[in-house]
Amino acid sequence: MPASPSDARAERADDVLALARLSARRGAVRAMLGWLTRRTGGPALLVGADGSVLATADDPPPPASLRRLAAEAAIALHRRGAPSGVLGGGEARPVHLVSLGSAESRGPAPYLAIVAPTAPRCEVLLADASRTLGLCWRVEEAERARRRVESAEAHSREAVLHLLMVGSLPAAQRIAAALRPALPAVVQVYVIECPIDRRGEIAERIHDVGRGRAWVVPCPVRPNHLIALVPSQRDGVVGADGEPLDRLIIRQEPECRVGVSAEIPLRDTPVGYEQAFHALAVARNAPQRSAGFGGHSDVTVLASPEGHAWAGELLGPCLEYAPTRRADPGPAELLGTLGSWLSFGSAASRHLKIHRNTLAARMRHLDGLLGVDVSHSLAAQSAAWLALRLHQAPRGTAPAGHPATLDGLLSAPTAAVWARAQLRPLEQAKLTAGPETVRAWLRADARLPATASALGISLPGTRKRLVRAEDALGRSLLSAPSAKHELWLAMRALGDL
Repeated sequence: MPASPSDARAERADDVLALARLSARRGAVRAMLGWLTRRTGGPALLVGADGSVLATADDPPPPASLRRLAAEAAIALHRRGAPSGVLGGGEARPVHLVSLGSAESRGPAPYLAIVAPTAPRCEVLLADASRTLGLCWRVEEAERARRRVESAEAHSREAVLHLLMVGSLPAAQRIAAALRPALPAVVQVYVIECPIDRRGEIAERIHDVGRGRAWVVPCPVRPNHLIALVPSQRDGVVGADGEPLDRLIIRQEPECRVGVSAEIPLRDTPVGYEQAFHALAVARNAPQRSAGFGGHSDVTVLASPEGHAWAGELLGPCLEYAPTRRADPGPAELLGTLGSWLSFGSAASRHLKIHRNTLAARMRHLDGLLGVDVSHSLAAQSAAWLALRLHQAPRGTAPAGHPATLDGLLSAPTAAVWARAQLRPLEQAKLTAGPETVRAWLRADARLPATASALGISLPGTRKRLVRAEDALGRSLLSAPSAKHELWLAMRALGDL
């Protein structure tokens, strides 16, 4: 017996109300398609004009045969230029379609398709559903587009940071000028440690606190770190009452810890990052939850003509390497891999955006090219670390005389001054067995189990001693980038290794 007009109107009102309630949910499109599937007795889908299935109900998903029927019907209806229709019938299952297009639509709109429905007055239900579903679809499409734009901008900002870290300053400045803000000539690098699930929110807060002048990038290596390039305080990136930016961050975000580098030229961003990371190791245990870098002298004091010659000789096989295949990494990429690995270890794969197996293969290749066991020996790593620093430092006059050696460089008076500056904070702290622990750790290639065995103490006890040494030195030891290379070179220069 057919429903009375009043019953039909009541049923239609209930349907419209149910669709309106579903439209307020998260994932409204799929929820509405699931409701339509149950309401009409036939699978409901969103199908593009080209036959691509854009969305279906999650439970149960339509079988492939019915998806194909809906796709073929959508293509046929689009060719006719009709906004709605019923295609198929007879032996083929009928497909009811209605366009989700509107006056604002650009390009072909998708179709709401229901295959072989059993509910009466399906055309009326589809017409009502198409209005709400079309609006929800456009909202979700806009949200997807927004996320794509945000993702593209985030990747572009990360690319700027990567270019700065590998020394490609002009390219970084060009991209940054397009994205805004432009990169300042003198910066301080901030490394902000924060909860992983709030990193995006805190990045926005730092951007606002810095009044849009801080260049904030999620760290590509550590998911709980943010990196910010901030103009120097004399350029005005402070609070209204002159409060430094790191204090503003800590006051507004108590869960954060902040390490701040010294003021550096933009070209020295890699040095600034390491300084800020070392300062963060101090900030973790500091009551004010922020710390600035302690101002240790730079290893480029060793950048004499002999130092440049030694660095060029060590890195020469890599600098002169010609890849046999076009797709293989060249000298610049190999040196970038070496520098990233020395800073981040196995996490360099995330920094370089390569697979960990690719990283391992490159490191084996570098071991072979350089003729040293960079992958496992701290002595070789420290030599390579110093060679990279000297290779990138300003060059002096070509040296005369015999070829330089690492021990020859470290025996120079400037090296002894630099080395004592590195180790003085550890000696002044008067820690129980502090220098002895650090020396044993370096002799054990910075491996904790071997260090504990050499000292005859437990693994947790060894770790606690090294954490206290971190606090005394104001440098990170156990987390990369670690000061282990500088400390190895310093102790070698003073004859302690």
